[in-house]
Amino acid sequence: MANILVVDDELGIRDLLSEILNDEGHQVELAENAAQARAARVRSRPDLVLLDIWMPDTDGVTLLKEWSSGGLLTMPVIMMSGHATIDTAVEATKIGAMAFLEKPITLQKLLKAVEQGLVKSAGRKPLATPAALLHAVDMTVEAAMTGQALPVAVDLGPQATQSFLLEKPLRDARDEFEKAYFEFHLAKEGGSMTRVAEKTGLERTHLYRKLKQLGVDLTRGKRAA
Repeated sequence: MANILVVDDELGIRDLLSEILNDEGHQVELAENAAQARAARVRSRPDLVLLDIWMPDTDGVTLLKEWSSGGLLTMPVIMMSGHATIDTAVEATKIGAMAFLEKPITLQKLLKAVEQGLVKSAGRKPLATPAALLHAVDMTVEAAMTGQALPVAVDLGPQATQSFLLEKPLRDARDEFEKAYFEFHLAKEGGSMTRVAEKTGLERTHLYRKLKQLGVDLTRGKRAA
């Protein structure tokens, strides 16, 4: 997953965007003004920036110009505003902004813009590839054929096909199945609670309660991603 910088002077907006992006498995850094944004950009080298236009010290368009003229616009920037005009949005795009989101920002538009931005991000870290797993399997086969010690087992994560012992009380068997079911979907969706909720047909609040009740490790899918 990616490292995303959110720059907005409104605490509520920062908290909301941070919660959504964290649920999607991303690392999120927050800044409430241009000064903090400059420092965060140097410190964490974000893969993408969500930048508010209207801020008290230096507005977002000015900061965007600063990064562009200084050769620091090395990551996609998505502008945000609830009061900007079309001219402002066009100006930001000409300077180098990848997209413009109008507040209040809908979940669908936010996730779509972030996904498109990360595809274009040259600094995006690749996910673990199947080739790495195949290499581990090859090492295991070679070791078995030559009599060498077997390598440490690779955790492939929850699998789509599993077996369950049915000689158990119904409640225990059901909880075991549900836990495996949710762990599988969390791993498949990279720890994204939003996508797991959509996939399983549960509301996020209900999903959170269910996972905690079953003792599901909510960080496992994010670590795997």
